[in-house]
Amino acid sequence: MSRLTVRCFAMSLDGYGAGPNQSLQNPLGEGGEKLHQWFRVTRTFQRMLGDESKGTDGPDEDFAARGFENVGAWILGRNMFGPVRGPWPDDEWKGWWGDEPPYHVPVFVLTHHARPPLEMKGGTTFYFVTDGIEAALARAKEAAGGKDVRLGGGVSTIRQYLQAGLVDEMHLAISPVLLGSGEALLAGIDLPALGFKVAEHVATQAATHVVLKKG
Repeated sequence: MSRLTVRCFAMSLDGYGAGPNQSLQNPLGEGGEKLHQWFRVTRTFQRMLGDESKGTDGPDEDFAARGFENVGAWILGRNMFGPVRGPWPDDEWKGWWGDEPPYHVPVFVLTHHARPPLEMKGGTTFYFVTDGIEAALARAKEAAGGKDVRLGGGVSTIRQYLQAGLVDEMHLAISPVLLGSGEALLAGIDLPALGFKVAEHVATQAATHVVLKKG
């Protein structure tokens, strides 16, 4: 049965999942790149860059690798696809990741502005969904073929799915970083009331990994 999961989502010790002022120069917001240091050194991330010989093992790598297991589709907010705001001026922007994005499955991008599907190398096709989060989830689950749907973010998108009660499992990587401002992931959200319990927690030097599951 297909589940909606959040995996490898990094947040600061003071609760922010992204820094302020996202831009082409700062796609994760100012200071946001510091949240992901735990992930950048793993073998999984280095393999995404095309280098099979580098990267660390251990719990951080284990969680990074688990993040891609049994994933049949992704859902992204528009900011996770790019910095363009408002109507698409053209089809020139094709994402942050170059010609071959790291997804290799269908990706459903939430937006208020229609755009034709965008087929990329490596099996990734971006579909732009204009009729809301539930429609995107239905399409993603159908495309996933029984595998999980990974909710990639950003913060606003995850909050919407949480508040709608649609997220089944979350893995948060809490980095030992203070941002001071940005986009708060869980502010005002009552996770126990939504049915979540802590199922797993593992601390490393780079992050504290917490897995939350319903039931």
